[in-house]
Amino acid sequence: MSFSRIAIIGLGLQGGSIGLAAQQYLPGVTVTGFDLDPATRARARERGLCHAVAESAEEAVATADLVIFCVPPGAIGKAAAPLRGAIPLECLVSDVGSSKKRISADLAEALPDHVVIPAHPVAGTENSGPDAGFASLFRGRWCIITPPEATDMVKLSQLVAFWEALGANVELMSAAHHDLVLAVTSHLPHLIAYTIVGTASDLEDVTQSEVIKYSAGGFRDFTRIAASDPTMWRDVFLSNKEAVLTMLQRFTEDLTALQRAIRVGDGDTLFEHFTRTRAIRRSIIEEGQDDARPDFGRGDHEAAGTKA
Repeated sequence: MSFSRIAIIGLGLQGGSIGLAAQQYLPGVTVTGFDLDPATRARARERGLCHAVAESAEEAVATADLVIFCVPPGAIGKAAAPLRGAIPLECLVSDVGSSKKRISADLAEALPDHVVIPAHPVAGTENSGPDAGFASLFRGRWCIITPPEATDMVKLSQLVAFWEALGANVELMSAAHHDLVLAVTSHLPHLIAYTIVGTASDLEDVTQSEVIKYSAGGFRDFTRIAASDPTMWRDVFLSNKEAVLTMLQRFTEDLTALQRAIRVGDGDTLFEHFTRTRAIRRSIIEEGQDDARPDFGRGDHEAAGTKA
C-alpha cells in the first residue's frame, strides 16, 4: 500500500467504515479522523473508528498522504477550502460523494495546488452517524473513480489499489457519465421513495393509521430508503439536479404509459413490462450487488455493523 497515513474528514457511515476497513485490511497504515460534531468525535473514539481522532481538521491532515472527505456534497468545498495550507502538497485528495461533477469542481476550486481524484463507493445503508459504520461495507461493492482529464497516473493507480484493498471492485468513468448513471440507479429511486412515503404519511388520517399498521414488504422497503440521511440527499439532488431532472422526465413518461395501460385494461403491456423488470432484479443478484435471502441479507450486515 502506497499510503501510510490516511486522514478522514467526516466520521459518519462512510468515513467510519473507511476507518474500520483500513485498520482491518491495511496493517501498518495509520488512520486519523475528524468530525465537526464533538459528540461524533467522542463516539468515534469509543468505537475505535480511527487510530486517532483529532480535535481539528488541520491536525488530522497535517501529515497525511491521502485525505478523504466524507461529508455531504454541499459541504465539501466549505470543508476543504480552509485546509489548502494544511494538507501536504504531495498528498492525494479524494472523497466519497455520489454526485461527481459538482464535487470535482468544488474540490478543484478549494484545493488548486493539490492532486484531487474524486471517488464514489456505491455502498451504504439507510443508517448514518458514527455508529453506522462497519469494516465490510465496501467488500464486493463497486467504487467508481472519476479522474480529471489531466490526472497523475501514479496517484490514480494508488487510489485504485486503496479501494481494492478495502474489498471494492473499481471502475473508472467520467464525472458526467457517473452522474447520469447514478441518477438512474440511486438518486431517482430515493426521490421516488421519499415521495411515496410522504404521500402515505399525508394519507394517515384518511386511512386511520392503517398505512403503517398494514405495511406490506414493498412499502417497508421504500421506508428503509426514505430513512436515509436528509442532509446528504438534499445536497445530492441539488448538486446533480440536471441528471436527476432528465431521468425524472423519462420516468414520468414511462409512468404515464403504465397509467394508460391500467386505464384501458392493457394487460399485455403490463405483463411485458413486469417480466422485463423482474429480470433486472435477477441480474443484480447474479452480479453480486444484492442478496436473494429474506430482507436481502440486510439483517446480517446490520448485525455486523453493530458489532464492529
